Amino acid sequence: MEATAKVTFVRIAPRKVKIVLDLIRNQPAEKAMAILKYTPKAACEVVAKLLKSAMANAENKDMDMSKLYVAECYVGQGPTLKRIRPRAQGRAFRINKKTSHITLVLKEAE
Repeated sequence: MEATAKVTFVRIAPRKVKIVLDLIRNQPAEKAMAILKYTPKAACEVVAKLLKSAMANAENKDMDMSKLYVAECYVGQGPTLKRIRPRAQGRAFRINKKTSHITLVLKEAE
């Protein structure tokens, strides 16, 4: 049995989120939460909230909370917000603000 949680259109680049997800993959849920709490990355706040949501989903499915581990976690790129910054001599410089779609799956260990 598994519990899934997703968050979409998060205003942080996918490569920054991937670093954090690599830290918690295949970890027990409680240990993953501790890792996220003490890691100084901007993506940790979003991923911790997502992990709490997945744990709540697991609790609603009557899964054993002590056996939960992060089975899958991945990030995909969402739409890019394109912005223009003025530069010298009337030129324009494009700024790409990337977004992410994050998915997290918890399963019970045997």
